[in-house]
Amino acid sequence: MSASLRQRQVDALKTMLNLNGSGGGEPTWKVLVYDKTGQDILGPVLSVKELRDLGVTLHLMLQSARDPIPDAPAVYFCLPTDDNIRTIGQDMQAGLYGAYHFNFISPVNRAKLEDLATSALQSNSVSLVQKLFDQYLNFICLEDEMFCLKQTIDNDISYYSLNRGSVTDTEMDTLLSNITDSLFSLCVTLGTVPIIRCPKGNAAEAVAEKLDKKLRENLRDTRNSLFTVDGAAAGRYSFHRPVFVLLDRGVDMATPLHHTWTYQALSHDVLEYHQNRVKITSSGGDGLSGARSKDKVFDLDPGDQFWTEHKGTPFPQVAEAIQEKLEDIKGREDDIKRMKADMGLDGEDVAAGLAGMNMSDNTAKLTSAVSSLPQLLEKKRLIDMHTSLATALLDHIKSRRLDVFFELEEKIMGGITLDKSIMEVVNDLENGNPEDKMRLFIIYFLCTPQMSDAELDQYSAALQNAGCDLSPLTYIKRWKTYSKMNSGIAEYSEGQGAGTTKAVSMFSKLMAQSSSFVMEGVKNLVVKKHNLPVTKIVDEIVEQRAGKVNEEYRYLDPKSLRGGSEVPRAKTPFTDAVVFMVGGGNYIEYQNLQDYAKSKNSGSGVGMNPGAGKRVVYGCTQLSNASHTLKQFQQLGEDL
Repeated sequence: MSASLRQRQVDALKTMLNLNGSGGGEPTWKVLVYDKTGQDILGPVLSVKELRDLGVTLHLMLQSARDPIPDAPAVYFCLPTDDNIRTIGQDMQAGLYGAYHFNFISPVNRAKLEDLATSALQSNSVSLVQKLFDQYLNFICLEDEMFCLKQTIDNDISYYSLNRGSVTDTEMDTLLSNITDSLFSLCVTLGTVPIIRCPKGNAAEAVAEKLDKKLRENLRDTRNSLFTVDGAAAGRYSFHRPVFVLLDRGVDMATPLHHTWTYQALSHDVLEYHQNRVKITSSGGDGLSGARSKDKVFDLDPGDQFWTEHKGTPFPQVAEAIQEKLEDIKGREDDIKRMKADMGLDGEDVAAGLAGMNMSDNTAKLTSAVSSLPQLLEKKRLIDMHTSLATALLDHIKSRRLDVFFELEEKIMGGITLDKSIMEVVNDLENGNPEDKMRLFIIYFLCTPQMSDAELDQYSAALQNAGCDLSPLTYIKRWKTYSKMNSGIAEYSEGQGAGTTKAVSMFSKLMAQSSSFVMEGVKNLVVKKHNLPVTKIVDEIVEQRAGKVNEEYRYLDPKSLRGGSEVPRAKTPFTDAVVFMVGGGNYIEYQNLQDYAKSKNSGSGVGMNPGAGKRVVYGCTQLSNASHTLKQFQQLGEDL
């Protein structure tokens, strides 16, 4: 397989920090200056240590107060906004740095380029400006095959911004153009011109048309095209021509609210999870740290093997795996202590121990132990981190009964008969908080084809008595009225059948009092693998199956001269797919798509090209957890 999306972005950033090839063999010491967008892009993919290895001695925010460093070159990584161009001009006027390497996240237009040139002339800094590049990196890569355009705190392209009733045509066109520019950057980074598929009549179609037009215009200008004739980038990258599936959030409104049971998605749901960094807030000292900081912040590094292996695993299995790792580390520590005792180094008569031992044999043992010690300490640090993280998750699961909500929602979305009514759960004061109950009911409401007004009023009264804000439900009722929900509901239950989840007996290790995790009272739910609505759509398109999606979704090929609906269609299944959700995405859909790709690849070795296999890249305007999604619905409901 070719390099992952994350690796491509890292390679492009490293080239930039090596002064785009002009820095020679050894890294040149430099200052890195970025804006908020540049910081968001760099944060998840390059650590401070990696920046140091690339020669970055100092990294600073563009809009912060900065002291002059006249001998050092500066690499700027920012958007070409009016404020940023003005600040760069002020930097040159003040003579802050010895050389300037300008790298704009998205293309700089002619007017701003002229403003920059004027500033360089007026400050007599023309000779100091070394290079200026359009980097086409305007997206945030959070996982190997996952990206988003904005962080949750940025509301300019949120679900609310795209769906509020007061949005003007001009504002909407600007929002869609910003999304299109970022997706064009993604295509440049991948080095490919994709086939575009999208549903009709929503924001996804508007973005698809704009992206198709932008790619066509770039291909038409052969002298300045960012793609070669065969669809591969002129640079070092090559990538099988993928299908680009653009979807609107309305295709599946239940999954973003779903209580989840896998490690990464659960962490994102209940903890402060931002930029691959999770913060655990405790109520007081833990007995070990005393009065020190109550908050623990952990970086979830892709290099962490345990995280890579288990982030998509159901939580009880993660807890069991952590326990096994702890026992393994304890066993290795005991081996070192035993060796120390055998060598006579832990008693008082050290001389007698040294005299009686086999020097060559024990020297080899000691050398092996010393050399493996750093690796053992790093493993212990990571497992201690996961122990803290899993303990925090377990506290939330127990206090909010998240296992109960997850199991009920899985049954609702799988069309399975419930053993407990939704009304019972809503009225139960011990299970869940008001937000949990509202999420459960909205999923039930979305997946129930018909619900009478009287029944809905009864549920609304019960939710209100449970302390729920009914604004999200107000919006969802309006949305359901105007949407073709029948087909959407069928997507949840079709092909899943009974037994979506089942409770099995507790595993003995985690029930032991000596265990780090006391799982008593928490259901060990084994999740049956099934495809979510988004994955079903992608599967039909990727495999070129005859069906409603393939027939009704638009087919756009930017490389086709004719364009329109009469474009000749590819008949062979696609190897690579990029899935983009307009209106916010989540880790549940990402993990489901990755599981789908793995299941396809597990039997794809025969007859395939070496290294070939299904690959799915997942992206969204914003990565939103359920609380943020519910808040967006609440705002829209309050506007009605």
